[in-house]
Amino acid sequence: MNPSRDIKISKVTLNIGAGKDQTKLDKGIKLFKSITNVSPVKTITSKRIPGWGLRPGLPIGCKVTLRKKNAIELLKRLLQAKDTKLKESQFDNNGNIAFGIEEYIDIPGVKYDPEIGIIGLEVCITLERNGFRIKRRRIAKKKIPKKHMITKQDAIDFMKKEFNIGLEGD
Repeated sequence: MNPSRDIKISKVTLNIGAGKDQTKLDKGIKLFKSITNVSPVKTITSKRIPGWGLRPGLPIGCKVTLRKKNAIELLKRLLQAKDTKLKESQFDNNGNIAFGIEEYIDIPGVKYDPEIGIIGLEVCITLERNGFRIKRRRIAKKKIPKKHMITKQDAIDFMKKEFNIGLEGD
């Protein structure tokens, strides 16, 4: 087996969208600090959407990105909150996985905080292989060859092997 074909977790991103509700945004920031011990980044609007009352520069959510060992440790806990079951529709064709957690108290080791209340979050997992840097580097950017891309089935097999995930419907 070629070691360059091995799949690894590039990053785990946690996200809470709050809209214009600043109290929900503050609760989300506090929640991320308690779960990850990392201070989150506010996501800010770039477009004007008059129907929703949005203008450029408004904070509408927050996110945290974890990499390497921290990402894997947290991911194990997040998957336990979903009873280690994911749907096939939560895997995309490029090696990414996304799922939501309805209530943060489902995550093992996280206690209910009355100041935060009940709030949910979205989890996005990005998988990559060695050599994926060629699409991000500054000089001589290249596309990743089709045979080196991560397919939906590759991502499912990786999650089954590494995290003992079951697919709903199996």
